[in-house]
Amino acid sequence: MQLRQANKTDISQLINMRLAYLEEDYSGLTPEQANAIKEQLLAYFREHLNKDLFVYVCEDNTVIVSTVFLLITEKPANPSFLTGLTGTIMNVYTLPNYRKRGIAGSLLSMAIQEAKTKKLSYLDLKATQAGSSLYSQLGFALDESKYIPMRF
Repeated sequence: MQLRQANKTDISQLINMRLAYLEEDYSGLTPEQANAIKEQLLAYFREHLNKDLFVYVCEDNTVIVSTVFLLITEKPANPSFLTGLTGTIMNVYTLPNYRKRGIAGSLLSMAIQEAKTKKLSYLDLKATQAGSSLYSQLGFALDESKYIPMRF
């Protein structure tokens, strides 16, 4: 098995891994949802891969079996993010037959190293119950804020 950063030749497999992740996370997708997501992802990966989206993969005999996405965002700096650059970890997903082998932890370590190299002020993520212990082991902590999260 090989761990590496994804490139544009991997886009079709990245789309499949994203869809597999979403299928599991949302307990299924309708055909309409899957088609719309697939169409958006094709354009998105072509535009953003290795610019502000970095994807780390594990492949077994040329088949991608695990992914970690690092999305970098630039914002006006403040005391919480002096560089103005922050990262979001997303789509930490390993195919069921490859789980519990340390693959996701290795890919996350690659993303953390990239974040340090790019001088990101912080990394954030939304953890599932299943993933929270791995993230804690790697140094992630609960994000306690004086602000109330809201969405429109």
